[in-house]
Amino acid sequence: MSKYKNPIAGLNINVNSFLNSMRSFKLDDLKTFGWRRLLPGSDVGLAVGVAVLLSILVVPLPTMFLDVGLALSITISVLILMVSLFLKRPLDFTSFPTLLLLTTLLRLALEVATTRLILGHGNEGVYAAGHVVAAFGGFLMGGDVVIGGILFSILLVVNFMVITKGSGRIAEVAARFSLDAMPGKQMAIDAELASGAISDKAARKKRRELEEESGFYGSMDGAAKFVRGDAIAGLIITAINIVGGLAIGVVRHGMPLSEAASSFTTLTIGDGLVSQIPALLVSTAAGIVVTKGGTEGAADATLVRQLAGGPKPLALASGIAAVMALMPGLPMLPFLGLAGVCGGLAWARHIKPLPAEDEGETAVAQVPAPNAEPPITDSLRIDMIRLELGFALLGLASGETPQLTEQIKILRRTIASEMGFILPPVRIQDNLQLPAEKYVVRIKEIEVGSGEVRPNRLLVMNPNGGLPALQGEVTQEPAFGLQAMWVDPSLREEATFANYTVVDPASVMVTHLSELVRENLSELLTYSETQKLLDDLPRDQQKLVSDMVPSQISLGAIQRVLQALISERISIRDLTTILESIQEACGQGLRAVPQIVAHVRIRLCRQISASVVGPNGYIPIVSLSPAWESVFLDSMVGPPEDRQLAMAPTKLNEFIAKLKIIFDQVANLNETPVLVVGGGIREGVHAIMERLRPSTIVLAQGEIAPRVKIRTVAVIQ
Repeated sequence: MSKYKNPIAGLNINVNSFLNSMRSFKLDDLKTFGWRRLLPGSDVGLAVGVAVLLSILVVPLPTMFLDVGLALSITISVLILMVSLFLKRPLDFTSFPTLLLLTTLLRLALEVATTRLILGHGNEGVYAAGHVVAAFGGFLMGGDVVIGGILFSILLVVNFMVITKGSGRIAEVAARFSLDAMPGKQMAIDAELASGAISDKAARKKRRELEEESGFYGSMDGAAKFVRGDAIAGLIITAINIVGGLAIGVVRHGMPLSEAASSFTTLTIGDGLVSQIPALLVSTAAGIVVTKGGTEGAADATLVRQLAGGPKPLALASGIAAVMALMPGLPMLPFLGLAGVCGGLAWARHIKPLPAEDEGETAVAQVPAPNAEPPITDSLRIDMIRLELGFALLGLASGETPQLTEQIKILRRTIASEMGFILPPVRIQDNLQLPAEKYVVRIKEIEVGSGEVRPNRLLVMNPNGGLPALQGEVTQEPAFGLQAMWVDPSLREEATFANYTVVDPASVMVTHLSELVRENLSELLTYSETQKLLDDLPRDQQKLVSDMVPSQISLGAIQRVLQALISERISIRDLTTILESIQEACGQGLRAVPQIVAHVRIRLCRQISASVVGPNGYIPIVSLSPAWESVFLDSMVGPPEDRQLAMAPTKLNEFIAKLKIIFDQVANLNETPVLVVGGGIREGVHAIMERLRPSTIVLAQGEIAPRVKIRTVAVIQ
């Protein structure tokens, strides 16, 4: 301890008063202060540590504390290098740019403190700047200043010209490519989410990882400049110490030039070595992190798998090493030993090759357990939507360009944007019991439609009605029942030139699937899907949900309200307005689902009206005469919350006959009219129309927005 020089010994410190104050300091005071916040890893601890680093730049540091700081710098550098070696992926070390800055600041602060001690006390001996600098200046230099200077120069060149420059260039390129690829990766995540391949939670996780990746490589691009600047600063500080030490030793202390050069140069080069070795370790760690790129797994396992994974490269390396051992002038034993090691590894890999990561996982997944049987509960699961294909149609769903699967993804994305919830995945399955060119659509295991397509032909339809004037097989379009014809693909240009509609087989199937799904869409909105819709609302809307469910209305009732809207092709995308309307209805004492639905439909009048506006800018409507309005009102029976239509059969047949006549007349006007009735009878009239003309929309008078133009095209008398 006598060798440690205290540069602040001149300060007057009252030791007795200091000890008395320490005795009066109680443990309770320490707990009140929150001493745990000063520990490493806490916010205050980090702030105090950075403040101490900055204070070292201006406050003299005793040699004992300097040795502790230099030991800490070397240990942290080794720790950073080890962490970078065992990283699974670069994003697992996102704090690395910050660590680069802090370790660089630590080394620079210690160099400044060491410079102060060297220039101030270098004439007092080799321990003027502490034991660590003396050890590096004596043991590693071998007592020779020239050897130490050459060693320091080599380390500086290796760090500055090779590792730092290379890792900085890689970080720059990685940051640029990461930013350029970010839009494409974002679109890929959105496409997977829209197709149902991933959940919303997984999509948010991927987006967060994408943001972290771009931010990490951008930070590494800038952090590489810290290490480069540290190397330049080390060179400048070393030159200043040598020149300044010689001047101070000769001029101030009257030392001979040789003695001053030996003392100050030894301390200076020792200081340079003790700072450049941690800098070299951190630079190497930075190079390992940025060169890791997209490689998954720890560096040791990756290198062994990729260098020693195949027998051929090892065998070639063994042969070359054996040839080198036989060359005259070269030592035989090292090359023979390496040849034996490489040959043994090649033989071992030939007998038992290393499995790749993904192949190993696949192999494990594909090996069935002995006598394993699928659990009986698997037979209870049903597919929400299933498309069964005959043998000849399997090519549309497989191969390099699976047209069917791609169009189904587009369909799910379209329905999600139109109706407001994501369609369940469509399972495509072969069914050898079907005819070769037939397909069947099932919803919840129940067949809802089927059709036949010709996989190697095109479906051609005449928009003006009738059959196209082409050679082909006459058929009926499966989705809408239109007259069509299957023709050879060579007639595509001729059909297009004649303004016919030309559809490929996959589009025919997806169009039919789309119509069947839209007709049964309400059955696909399950309880869990409803819960997911509410959970995915923005955070500022979650208060509305918590106020409603379950105090005012149950989740099941909300599900039935949404199903009632979807069953009439009303989008639930504006879920916030729908929930606010439900809350209003509950506040007015409405509890029955039909009453709540009627109130919600009135609140959605602008959306409903916009969806039925014709191409001429108005809504063509068919209305009921006052007499028929009275007949329907008199036929509604039951309590107000659950009224049902109970009309006499003769009167009902009369109404149906007049309804058919009116709509047949309107069809000749090229209009798609909407049937408008009073709010009290809308449910009853809709029940009739749903069986006669499901495509005709029935609206209550209050569901038409005030500013929307309307035109009465017919009245049912």
